[in-house]
Amino acid sequence: MSKQDDFLRKLIFAAGVGITGYFGLSWVGRKTIKTATNSFIHRLMVDKYHENLWEFVSATRKVGLQNIIETNLRSQEGKLIKRPLGSPRSFPGFDSILFNFAQLHRLPTDEGKNIDTSVIIGPQAKKPLKIEMPIMISGMAYGLALSKKAKIALARGTALAGTATNTGEGAFLPAERKAAEKLIIQYNRGNWTKSEKILKQADAIEIHIGQGAGGGTGHAIPKKQITWKVRRALGLKIGERAIIHATFPGMKDQDDFSHLVVYLKEITEGVPVGVKVAGSKYIEKDLEIALDAGVDFIAIDGSQAGSKGTAPILQDDFGLPTLFALIRASEYLKERNLQDKVSLIMSGGFYNPGQMLKALALGADAIYIGAIALFAMAHTEVLKALPWEPPPSVVFYDGHFKNKLIVKKGTQNMAKFLNACDEEIKEGIRALGKNSLKEVNKEDLFALDEYASEIVGIPLGYKKIPFDSEK
Repeated sequence: MSKQDDFLRKLIFAAGVGITGYFGLSWVGRKTIKTATNSFIHRLMVDKYHENLWEFVSATRKVGLQNIIETNLRSQEGKLIKRPLGSPRSFPGFDSILFNFAQLHRLPTDEGKNIDTSVIIGPQAKKPLKIEMPIMISGMAYGLALSKKAKIALARGTALAGTATNTGEGAFLPAERKAAEKLIIQYNRGNWTKSEKILKQADAIEIHIGQGAGGGTGHAIPKKQITWKVRRALGLKIGERAIIHATFPGMKDQDDFSHLVVYLKEITEGVPVGVKVAGSKYIEKDLEIALDAGVDFIAIDGSQAGSKGTAPILQDDFGLPTLFALIRASEYLKERNLQDKVSLIMSGGFYNPGQMLKALALGADAIYIGAIALFAMAHTEVLKALPWEPPPSVVFYDGHFKNKLIVKKGTQNMAKFLNACDEEIKEGIRALGKNSLKEVNKEDLFALDEYASEIVGIPLGYKKIPFDSEK
């Protein structure tokens, strides 16, 4: 027998052993899985209910997995727990509202027509804030919420897209100012980011009275959360606590708020000065005080808004849903004939262009996005954390994978998401047969049910709607 024949014989033998082994292991594996599965299913079929593992499924359906997890966290911590990114509850929203199609009664806009979606925030201010699209990044604090890399990526992304970002209530980050084309500085209820040098760098100032996920509650930032870098950025002395007060220190009445608005306008030499509040039962009264103080814009957080971490009770059981707050605020501005003079910015639960355009049609001038902006910016970068850590650990300041975030990728992701949303909004405007965002209004909408019809004040889609050629 030749060496070649001998080698071939050994190769065939080895292959035979390998194939036999594979099928043998496969058979053993299948046998093991079948035995284990049958045993598990058998227990589900015969164990008494109080001993049956299915009781957990039954209990979960009754109590809810969210409540079970948070019950265990409360039992573990023995103190107030903080849930990031807002409430998981389903609040009344925009799903029961739809747009009209322009076809023959009104021709749709030509596909080659350029659609104007630019917005001016604070048109009555000496130096209005002009953005190229109606979408901005909401306030998310450096050091108290997001990492430096995340803040820079968000800022650069908005600069590429031609819109603005918000500092949030954390420390002022010079790198964010450098990265952003348009920066809204949040005048917080703490004792930092208050110097004239910082305020003069703003393209707009937002006085932070409250927010949807926490109202105006005050709190102290845990010492373990404040690194030496954050402490230095906040300007805290050794041993000094970082406290965000429930109200501004020294502010006792409406006159004090008016004086603050005047002061900020003078310091910044005319950039828009606005206020941020949570939607509330008496929202018109809050708006009255803000408008009488002379603000240039009002930012309202609905109850769907998120946060780095606030108590579940504040997220789930307080505040006015975004849609309710929007309708009431828009109507109040019209009552005072200020709808074209004071800008209305809405936030809380906006995750796609359809929701945004509906809110814009109902009276909002611009939309803030927060949680969805983080998902968009982080994009595939979150794979560096999964499956062992949650996605936010890539963007949070105290996240285990914050240093893994690549700023260039985050920048590109953010800009692409913003531009994609703006393009979809433009496509929607074309489908309405219109040429600019300013032409879109409540008349372009109808409701799927009586509940939405009553809330929004639009006709029901299943009833004949009189046609008005001038609308």
